[in-house]
Amino acid sequence: MYLNCHSYHSLRYGTLSLETLVQQALACGATSLALTDINTVTGIYDFAKICREEGIKPVAGMEFREGNRLLYIGLAKTQRGIGELCRLLTARNCEGIPLPDRAPDFQDVITIYPLSNVPQQLREDEYIGIRPSELNLLVQEKWKSLLPRMLALNPVTVSGKKEHNLHRILRAIDLNVVLSRLSEDACCRADEYMRPAGELIEIFGDYPPLIANTARVMEACDFAFDFKTPKNKRHYTGNREGDIKLLTGLAYAGLKKRYGEKNRSARERVEKELRVIDELGFSGYFLITWDIVRYSNSMGFMHVGRGSGANSIVAYCLGITDICPLELDLYFERFLNLNRKTPPDFDIDWSWQERDVILQYIFDRYGKEHVAFCGTNVEFKYRSIFREVGKVFGLPKEELDGLATQPMELHDNNAVVAAVHKYGKMLEKFPNQRSMHACGILISETPITDYTALEMPPKGFPIVQFDMHVAEDIGFEKFDILSQRGLGSINDAVKLIRKNRGIQVDIRDTTLSKGEMRCNDFLARGQTIGCFYIESPAMRGLLRRLKCDNYPTLVAASSIIRPGVAQSGMMKEYIFRHNYPDRFEYFHEVFEEHLGDTYGIMVYQEDVIKIAMHFGGLSAANGDILRRAMSGKGRSLSALQRVKDNFFASCARLGHSEELSREVYRQIESFAGYSFCKAHSASYAVESYQSLYLKVYYPLEFIVAVINNQGGFYRTEVYVHEARMSGAHILNPCINKSGYETTLYGRDVYLGLMLLQGLESRLAEGIVEERERNGDFVSLEDFVRRIPIGIEGVQLLIFIGAFRFTGKSKSELLVQARLLLVNFKAEQRMPLLLREPAKEWSLPKLERSYFEDAFDEIELLGFPVSCSPFDLLQTAFRGDLMVNDLVNCHKKQVRMLAYLIARKHVPTKRGAMYFGTWIDVNGDYFDTAHFPDCLERYPFKGGGCYLLLGTVEVDYHFPTLTIHKMAKLPFIPDPRYNHDRDSQYKIHQQIREDVSMTHRKPYPQEHEIGLPRRKMG
Repeated sequence: MYLNCHSYHSLRYGTLSLETLVQQALACGATSLALTDINTVTGIYDFAKICREEGIKPVAGMEFREGNRLLYIGLAKTQRGIGELCRLLTARNCEGIPLPDRAPDFQDVITIYPLSNVPQQLREDEYIGIRPSELNLLVQEKWKSLLPRMLALNPVTVSGKKEHNLHRILRAIDLNVVLSRLSEDACCRADEYMRPAGELIEIFGDYPPLIANTARVMEACDFAFDFKTPKNKRHYTGNREGDIKLLTGLAYAGLKKRYGEKNRSARERVEKELRVIDELGFSGYFLITWDIVRYSNSMGFMHVGRGSGANSIVAYCLGITDICPLELDLYFERFLNLNRKTPPDFDIDWSWQERDVILQYIFDRYGKEHVAFCGTNVEFKYRSIFREVGKVFGLPKEELDGLATQPMELHDNNAVVAAVHKYGKMLEKFPNQRSMHACGILISETPITDYTALEMPPKGFPIVQFDMHVAEDIGFEKFDILSQRGLGSINDAVKLIRKNRGIQVDIRDTTLSKGEMRCNDFLARGQTIGCFYIESPAMRGLLRRLKCDNYPTLVAASSIIRPGVAQSGMMKEYIFRHNYPDRFEYFHEVFEEHLGDTYGIMVYQEDVIKIAMHFGGLSAANGDILRRAMSGKGRSLSALQRVKDNFFASCARLGHSEELSREVYRQIESFAGYSFCKAHSASYAVESYQSLYLKVYYPLEFIVAVINNQGGFYRTEVYVHEARMSGAHILNPCINKSGYETTLYGRDVYLGLMLLQGLESRLAEGIVEERERNGDFVSLEDFVRRIPIGIEGVQLLIFIGAFRFTGKSKSELLVQARLLLVNFKAEQRMPLLLREPAKEWSLPKLERSYFEDAFDEIELLGFPVSCSPFDLLQTAFRGDLMVNDLVNCHKKQVRMLAYLIARKHVPTKRGAMYFGTWIDVNGDYFDTAHFPDCLERYPFKGGGCYLLLGTVEVDYHFPTLTIHKMAKLPFIPDPRYNHDRDSQYKIHQQIREDVSMTHRKPYPQEHEIGLPRRKMG
């Protein structure tokens, strides 16, 4: 009887979760249940699992609609029927083919038409659905004859009449109208809720054929899906034998290249891995990944293979990763073992500029019928809930902003806001829209529309209608094709070095950078601004506290900086043990045996698995459940609870005290969702070293590349400062020297036109293209004749000094520009055979303050270039000491004057605190700590220079200044507005700092960590 049910996957329409829908069906006595969400099959796989668990037969289908108009409902008789439904919708979503009013001649689908759209003639598996409210129409002659082809149709959309208003709110959100203007035909009927089977039989009792037909249709359909069989493309060569033969040949060729011919342990590891890969039938998966990487290499692209795939020596030999698993004792079983039934997944990064080329290759190489992105379900979030629901109730923008940004307890107390709260809470966890997974690609053996309809988001690559968790459940493992700006910086730096110096740096040769002495010296001193993953203030502080001067320590640092390790207190304990290895004992021999290289501290996911198995006696399978929970892949809290119970029971059997077992599990639990696998940390560390090597030996090329890749942790100003500290001569944009991006000539760095705030990118690119096509601009008039630009654009370029090559002052150029453009016509930009010389005007001498240029730069770039921010201060005082003196001033109170670079919000038990990052007048960096009581009296007041009073704390070689007082110091008034006092301090507000917020629980203090430093029983 229940053959037309909607869940909340009918976006902004249905109100029932899959679990609620099945539970209501169970309560109503249903033995079979059909899920027919509107234009989607998102929920059918989870739905099938839930139904089977509850003893209900699942039926999968889809309701086809164009706008609010119901066309027909399709119920799949078999899995092939799902494919038919999905292909029909895919043609509409991806090719723009409208859904036909009449359903296609399906082979494995039963079609149900509403009374509003009955075709003239019904095919064999086509029926008409009759709602309870439509039964009175059956007395009409035209319907009586069709009674044998009719079904009992009782659509389910809401839980009951009271919940119908939530449905109406969803519809109003979807249609972007206020509730009072929502039309009835845009909504479901109020009676679309689950009714007991007995009640439905009674309602339709006068028409036995309807009940019989309905039962027959439900009997004919069965969604018996095979969840266990892998759905990924199985073979690269066409068959299993060909795959393992090719993989073996490639692996041994790579073995010779990576290790030479006499490395016995490497050869044995390759042989072992190949046996497991072949036995599990995963050769094709490796080869497809190798093929993608091979194409990337042929294009000259750089990639990084990371994640647990770096545990594989075969992946290393194939060039998929650059991590030697023997060097770091990475065990293959973490990536792939005989107990694993689904393929592993490789995470591969490309430059953000090149990723789309790789994606296009994958779609072209393996066929659009077999390739798609994973989808994601974007839920209603706190801000969007209150904004969307408030809009439906007609609240003005100001009130919507207040609801979205303020905590609920600060909202107004009135009936409308109370209604917004009520329905807002009901919408929590509801999916709001489908989107594209950031990186997950599926490559299927059979057409991917056998399993899902595809959608075409604006990005241009099709997506499936389910997320990565469902993909994994039904037998897909994604290929993670990621992008990052760090690789773009490395790539571009190598190209710049070749162009400027004629030097070809083989940055892929990791032996070049990992053990390099100068790189390790920079690393230990935290001189890593611009370098991938190791440039943030927190990471630079950690490197200095560890005196990190080698690859293994950097691998550990890349993981302990993660929130899970830090939040458990393990980061602080690791720093202590690293600096004082003789001042602790391993509190149990298992920790010494298995975690000796990390001082008995769990740093990686593998460490947690080791302890769960070797200390807690858990099986490998239960250890894997813990791992998956830590990585965010485990969705079952009940399964995790069972593992926890087993852990304590097993510990008791092994004779461990309850106190010791609880402490060990506390450490395990703290990792959830935030720790890295060791191979992942190693991959990050290699890329960090590659960028660091370029920074050390080719600093100008590297920093220019970072600027052109739009930076990393900091704003552009910081990287410009870093270039200046490396010996660069920083120059403002010039129309004859600057590119769209920042350019480098020797030691001269010309800032790119792209950095000019207010200059359209199309215009900036057009200037460069015209110059490359027809030569340098010889004058302002020449520029105006060749570039389609208005007076505002010309003035902007004049103010930044882009015409300084003319030898004229800005004031002269501004007057000339107005004289040129006052009567200028577009047709004058036509190429001329003979061009008259530019007319020269005799202008009076116009004086201009030295500092006017600096304020022009602040307005147009966001920071001064022609002088330092310190030069703009009204005071000549520069502090009592400089950064280089701090390490010798432990516990001393000092005064410093500094320019604010960044501040980071950090929650503590006493309230919010901040860590600040600054530079002194010499350009050197230092850090400050601002505790809640100090911040209350001396808050940050935006970007600029501050006078700081504080006490120096040297923590493991790393000095910080704990602030007691601070005051923002005034800059000189803007000399461009000498005659307008109201405007003299407006531009100052554009000087800003980087602000980052942290949303997590406070880290424990040292006395709260409680990690034993003495042996326990």
